Amino acid sequence: MIRHPAGGSPTGWGVVYAPGAGSNLNDAFGRRLCEDCAAAGIDAYRFQFLYMEQNRKSPDRAPALEAAWRSVIAAVRPAVERLAVGGRSMGGRYASIVTALGAPVEALGLFAYPLHAPGDDRWRAGHFGELKVPAFFCSGTNDAFATPDELRSAMAGVPHATIHFLDGADHGFSVPRASGRTRLRVYEEAVRSFLDWLTSL
Repeated sequence: MIRHPAGGSPTGWGVVYAPGAGSNLNDAFGRRLCEDCAAAGIDAYRFQFLYMEQNRKSPDRAPALEAAWRSVIAAVRPAVERLAVGGRSMGGRYASIVTALGAPVEALGLFAYPLHAPGDDRWRAGHFGELKVPAFFCSGTNDAFATPDELRSAMAGVPHATIHFLDGADHGFSVPRASGRTRLRVYEEAVRSFLDWLTSL
C-alpha cells in the first residue's frame, strides 16, 4: 500500500483507492486521484490485490478480494476521522460490496463501475440497496460495462447517490481524438468532480 499524506490544511478525510482487474499500483488514474486528494488536505492510500502482488493474471475469487478490502480498511481507519473507499471498475465494485456488508466507512467513490460484462445482461447491483453511505459514481458515456441509462437505473436504489458522466469516455476513460481532449484531461475532470462532491459532505 502507498500513502499520499495530506498536505496544506488536513480535512480529516481519508481516501482508499483500488485499481481495476487488469491494473496495479502503477495505475495512472489512481495515482492522479491520490496525489490530488493529498494536495486537497485528504490522506490518500492506494493498494493492489494479492494476485497482482504475486504476478498472477487472473483476479482472486470474491472472498479474497473482499478480505483484502477489509484488511486495508482496518489498517487505515484509525488514522482518519472519516473514510471514503472506492476505485476503478473491479476495485470499486468490491469496495461497494464490503461497504454494503457494513464496513466502517463514511463515503464511497466508484469510477467506471462494471455494472455488467459487455454483452451480458446480468447486473452486478444486487447489493446496491444495502448501501447506507453517500455514493459517488463517475463513468464515461461510452462505457461498454454500463450505459448512462443502465447506471441511472441501477443507482436509483442507492440512497444519497450522485453521478457524474464523462462525455465520450469509454471504460478506460479514453475519448475519441476528435473530441480534442486527452485522457489526462478526462482524469482531471473525474478527480475534480469527486473532490467537489467529497468535500461537500
